[in-house]
Amino acid sequence: MAVYALRSLSGEWKNGPSSWRHSDDPCGNWDGVNCSNSIRVTELKLFNMGIKGTLSNAIGDLTELQLIDFSNNKYLNGQLPPSIGNLKKLKTLILIGCKFSGTIPVELGNLSQLQTLSLNANHFTGRIPASLGRLADLVWLDLANNQLNGSIPISATEGSGLDQLAHAQHFHLNKNYLSGPIPLSLFSSSMNVKHILLDSNNLSGVIPESIGLLQKLEVLRLDRNNLIGPVPQSISNLTRLKVLNFANNELTGMIPNMTGMHALYNLDLSNNSFDPSEAPSWFSSGLQNLTTLTIEAGKLHGEVPEKLFSFPNLQEVLVGNPVCSNMHIYQTEYCQVPGQGFTIKLSDSIVCSNPYEATSMFRAPYFSYLNDSIYYPQLRENISNKLGVAQRFSIDNYSFDSDEYLQVHMKFCPSGSGSGSKCFTSKEILMNLDLNSKIDSLPDVFGPFYFMMSEYQCQERGSKILIIGLVISFSAASLAVICIGSYAIRKKKQAERAISKSDPFASWGSNGEDIGAAPNQQSVRFFLYNELRKCTKNFSNSQVIGTGGYGKVYKGILPDGQIVAIKRLQKDSLQGGLEFKTEIESLSRVHHKNLIQLCGFCYEKEERILVYEYICNGTLSENLSGSKSTQLDWKRRIQIAWDSATGLAYLHEHANPPLIHRDIKSTNILLDDNWNAKVADFGLSKLVKEVETGNASSFVKGTWGYLDPEYFRTNQLTAKSDVFSFGVVMLELVTARSPLKGGEHIVGVVEKAVNRYDREFYGLKHVMDEVLVEEGNLIGFKQFVDLALVCTQMSAEERPAMSEVAMEISMIMKNLD
Repeated sequence: MAVYALRSLSGEWKNGPSSWRHSDDPCGNWDGVNCSNSIRVTELKLFNMGIKGTLSNAIGDLTELQLIDFSNNKYLNGQLPPSIGNLKKLKTLILIGCKFSGTIPVELGNLSQLQTLSLNANHFTGRIPASLGRLADLVWLDLANNQLNGSIPISATEGSGLDQLAHAQHFHLNKNYLSGPIPLSLFSSSMNVKHILLDSNNLSGVIPESIGLLQKLEVLRLDRNNLIGPVPQSISNLTRLKVLNFANNELTGMIPNMTGMHALYNLDLSNNSFDPSEAPSWFSSGLQNLTTLTIEAGKLHGEVPEKLFSFPNLQEVLVGNPVCSNMHIYQTEYCQVPGQGFTIKLSDSIVCSNPYEATSMFRAPYFSYLNDSIYYPQLRENISNKLGVAQRFSIDNYSFDSDEYLQVHMKFCPSGSGSGSKCFTSKEILMNLDLNSKIDSLPDVFGPFYFMMSEYQCQERGSKILIIGLVISFSAASLAVICIGSYAIRKKKQAERAISKSDPFASWGSNGEDIGAAPNQQSVRFFLYNELRKCTKNFSNSQVIGTGGYGKVYKGILPDGQIVAIKRLQKDSLQGGLEFKTEIESLSRVHHKNLIQLCGFCYEKEERILVYEYICNGTLSENLSGSKSTQLDWKRRIQIAWDSATGLAYLHEHANPPLIHRDIKSTNILLDDNWNAKVADFGLSKLVKEVETGNASSFVKGTWGYLDPEYFRTNQLTAKSDVFSFGVVMLELVTARSPLKGGEHIVGVVEKAVNRYDREFYGLKHVMDEVLVEEGNLIGFKQFVDLALVCTQMSAEERPAMSEVAMEISMIMKNLD
C-alpha cells in the first residue's frame, strides 16, 4: 500500500526523488522517507527538493504518517487534497513556501493528534475553517502570508473555533485579508498563547478587553489594521509581554499606561489617533529592558524627560510629534524618520562553491536596530547547538523590511569542503537541514520565525571532469566512423545550404505558396513587398505611428480593410535570412491574448518586415504622459499590470521555445479598445545582429532606465532581466514619470521616499501621479509598490519569477472587486 501511495504521489510530480524509482522498498533507501521499526512509513521530509506538480489524494493512504514537511517546494501547487484528513496520527504538517491554493480543507480538523500546522507563505483563499478548533493538541498554528478572508471563527457562532485551542502557543494569522472585529471570546485565561500575530489584515472594531487574560503572552502584533477605540486597560496585565505593536490603526483615547510592564523590549504605538498629551510618566519610570520605543505622530507635546535618553540600549522614534519642536539639539535624532530597507553585510561569510542558502524571517524580534553585536553570536550558537546543524555556516547579511520583519540570510557549506566544489547530497540536506521542523528552537529574542530556502543546485567539478573524460574516450573511438560518414553527407549539405542562403523560405513555397513546411498557423502569412508598400502609401512618413531601435512602425490598411501595424526592420542591422526564418517560425507559435499577434511577414529585396495586429489606444507611455486625453484610474492600472505580467509569464514559461523579451518598457505595452494591455516587440532582439568587438558584445539590448543592472557585469539578459524591467514599468504606473529624470532613477526615488507608517500613500504622495493622489483610497497600493521594489532588486536571485509577479498582482485585483 505504501509503495503504491508514494508512487502515486511522485506520479503527479515532474521531478520527484530519483531514489524512489530504484527499488520497491521505501523503507530501504528512499530519500525523505522514514519508517518505524514495524516498517510503516511515518515521515515524509521532502523540503526544498524542487518538486513541481500537485499533491495527490494518495497522501491519505499513508495512514501511519506522523510528520509531513514539503516546505519550500515553490512549484508544488494546486489544492490541498481533503484526503489528508485521514492521517489521524499526523503530528506535524509543514507546507511553508509552496504554491498551494484554494480553500484550506475542513478535513484538517480530523487530525486529532496534530501539534504543528504551518501553511504560511502559500496562496490559500477563503475563510479559516472553524474545524481547526477541534485540534486539541495543536501548539503551533501558522496561516500567515496567504489570501485568507472573512472573520476569525469562534465556537459560539460556528460550533467550533480558534477559541477552543487551549494548548496553542502560537497564533500566526498575519498578512491575510481577515476582516471583522477580533472576537471578545477568542481569548480566555485557560489559553497558553505566547505569540499573537494578526498584523497586516483588515480587522476592525475595538481591541477586546479579554486580551488581558493571556497571562503568558510575550508577543502581540495588531498593527496595520483598522482597529478603533481606546487601548483596553487590561493590557497592563500582560506583564510577560516582550513585543507590543499597535501601529497604523485608528486607536483613540490616551496613550496607554505601560507602567509595570518591565518585560517590554519593543513598543510601537505609531500613527494612531490618540488624544494630544504630554509625554507620559512611564517614559522615565524604568522600563529597563526597553530597546525600541516608537510613537510616530502620537500628538505628544511638552517636554520629554531627559532620563528617557539616558538608557544606553534604547532607540526612540518620536518623529511627527509636536514635542519635537522643543527638543534640544542633541535629541533631534529621535525626531527623524529611521532608516529602513538597508542590508548589513557581514565579513565572516564562509566560502564554498556550492553553499546551501536560507533566509530566516523573524516576524517580531525584540529589537529593531542592526548595530548590536550581542544577538547574532547567540543566533550562530543556537543554530549549531539547538538546531543540530553540523555543517559549517555563516550569517551572510541581515536587514529589516518595511513590515519590521528581520530577514537573516545564511549560508551552509558541506563539512570539510573548504573553498572546494563538494556538494550536499539530497540525503544530507534532508537529514541535517530541516530548519522549518525546528522553528521553536532559537532564542526568544528573535521572536517567531520561519525559513525560506533557495533552490539547491550543485555544480561539482569532479563530476564534470569525469563526464568530460567519458565523452573524450567515446569520441576518440567513434571519430573514424564519423569522418567516413560525414564526408559523404557534406557535399549534399553544401548544396542545400547554398540554396537555403539564397532563399531561406524556399521550403515554404514561393510567392506565399505553402508546400507543407511553413508555420501551420493560418493567422501568419507571406506578404509581398509591393502589397505592404501600397497599404502604407509607399512607406510614407505620414503613416508612421512609432519609431524604435528596430525600425519604424507604419499604419497600414490591407485590401480587405483590416488595419495592421507594419514594422520595417532596419536594413543595416539585420540577421541573415536563416535566422529570420527561424524567428518567424518561433513567433508564429506564440498565441496569447496579452501579446501582440503576428499576422505575417515579408522577406524580399533585402527587406525584413513584420505585420502585426493594430492596437488603437496607443502605448502605456503615451497614456501616462498625458499625450493622450484619457486618464487611467487605479483599477485600470492594476489591470494593465496584470495583463502585461501574464503575457510575459507566458513567454517565459509556456512559449515553445521560451522567449526572453529583452526590452520591456512602457512604450512596448499597448492598450486596445477595451484598455486591455498587450506586450509588443517580443522576440525582435534575436532578429537584430550583434556587433562583436573582441569577446564582448557592443550591442546593448534593452533600454536605458529599464536595463537590468546585472547586464553590465554578465553581458547577459535573462528572464529575471525582464522582471527588473517590468518592475520599473510598475513604478511608472504609480508615478507617471520616466525611469530616468533629472539624473535620478525611478527605483532610487521611490525607495528613498517610502514611509511604512504612511497608511494612505506609503510616503510617495510627492512623487506619485496626481491622478492617483486625487483618486485616493488606493486598495493594494502598498503591496503593489513593494512588489515593484522586489522586482527591481539589484541581484537577479532576489527577484521573483514573472509567473509569481502575475500571481501577486492577481491577488491585489481580487481585493479591488
